[in-house]
Amino acid sequence: MTFNGKVESDFMKLVKFPETRKSDLINFAGTDFDSFRVNLINYIKAVYPLDFNNFIESDFAGMLMDLVSYVGATTSMKADFLANENFLRTAKSRNNVKKLLELVGVRMKGPISAAANARLSFDISPYRSDILPNDIEDELEITREQRTISIASPEDGRPLNYTLYKVVNGLVEVENKDSSLILKEAEAADATIPVVPGSARVHENLVLLEGAFVTTSGTFGEGTGIKTVSLNLGPIVEGSVSVFIDGNADSSGVYTQVDNIYFASGPSDKVFQLVSDDDFKAVVVFGDNLIGQAPRAEDDYIISYRVGGGSRGNIANSLLNSQLTVTNRTAGTESQATLENISIGTGGSDAETVDRAKRYAGLTFRRQDRLVTLLDYETFVNGFMSSYGSVGRATAAVRRAFSSANIIDVYVLEKASDTQLRKATPTFKKQLLDAIEPKKMLTDEIVVVDGLVRTLDLVVTLRVDREIREQEEVIKNQMRELIQRYMSIDNRYFGQEFSPQDLAREIFKNPYVIYATVDNYPNVIKADFNEIIQLNNLTINITRV
Repeated sequence: MTFNGKVESDFMKLVKFPETRKSDLINFAGTDFDSFRVNLINYIKAVYPLDFNNFIESDFAGMLMDLVSYVGATTSMKADFLANENFLRTAKSRNNVKKLLELVGVRMKGPISAAANARLSFDISPYRSDILPNDIEDELEITREQRTISIASPEDGRPLNYTLYKVVNGLVEVENKDSSLILKEAEAADATIPVVPGSARVHENLVLLEGAFVTTSGTFGEGTGIKTVSLNLGPIVEGSVSVFIDGNADSSGVYTQVDNIYFASGPSDKVFQLVSDDDFKAVVVFGDNLIGQAPRAEDDYIISYRVGGGSRGNIANSLLNSQLTVTNRTAGTESQATLENISIGTGGSDAETVDRAKRYAGLTFRRQDRLVTLLDYETFVNGFMSSYGSVGRATAAVRRAFSSANIIDVYVLEKASDTQLRKATPTFKKQLLDAIEPKKMLTDEIVVVDGLVRTLDLVVTLRVDREIREQEEVIKNQMRELIQRYMSIDNRYFGQEFSPQDLAREIFKNPYVIYATVDNYPNVIKADFNEIIQLNNLTINITRV
């Protein structure tokens, strides 16, 4: 046999890597782009040592490995994301957190409206008490259309709506069927002053709640399924939905909103549940005659609610000044009145954050609509909403004085804005006690006590590279928003200390900040169990390095 100059075989190529062993070289720990690419190169070097050894990044094979790594990284990220979104502790998406909470009967709250005291004044009295007998009293009517007032928001210039309500014994009056507002002369602020022809009358038993007033009506059809009504406008203000049903004697009347329809105690309870979507439009869900009263076929319904909410409704005093047409229902005459807000608008806030919902969801489920432990009281009060739509912050403690173990002090502050708390109003406290009464243990005695606010004036200095001096204002605004969010009311709780080091770590997340210090508070500030630390003034300085 003579050698023809052609190599027919190669020893190294003949020793091929066994097909059954290739899977042993797969590194399943790789999840990001870089690790995928490194693992691909190591695999090729081990399995095809002589077939391919060109690992230059600009090569066509390098491009293919980059594409495979790209697909692997995105797929891995999505797999991790889906796994995380299945558990409440790790879920980030608001929609997923909302759905997980609904599984345990907990509902995420929507936007809350601001409230302001209002005055309605007449240049000439619309009442006729000077000519009517003492047993006859005029009634004034403000129609549904006249109750909503719109102004330009001082914050963003967009329309800002307020709806006028009447206050009776410290409570916002429940809507009536025709959604009109009725005033009587005895309710006027100057009712004790004798009326003479041409004198004025002033009503101050009124409140303005932010949001445009909307009503929807209809008739329930036939069918054995659960009755529902869709509310197609949003965002719906939390606590603003009122439901009236007229028809069958058993199902007619006013229905009360509950967080979950299963809170109904029997088949005759007139309650409804609100199921909201991501845009805070909602569906009203009624009972099924086993849990909660079900409306009957041919029953008529009238549902009223407000659309709006949020911190943009917290307006200044006397900002609103509008003219209304008021009708004397007895005489059939019309009068012009001036409506203005006589207090600042407070309490408006955006929808409940994911972090806050996750913080209280488990506690709400554990409470099971009754109040036994101190944690139950704290959870309930932190989720309580008054008829004004205001919410608060609270903590609870057992009174430690002789035989006072059954006396529970609930320390509470009312939310004025996203950044400020205030002393709770008497109305808020009264409504809170009324809400606690049917849920507490029989032997418990509840005392609502004012919490304390400790205000901080922070002076923060940022060190940034001198080369980015043109972006200093942008960086300063970004840091202002970050610090205000860090110190917002949603992130502050009773007894929570303030650590300047923790705040500095949050600031360091901005890539342009080299170093940051809290100049006037170098050490941790402790808070007592009944105190909340609140940001007052913020000064941000920038130093170039």
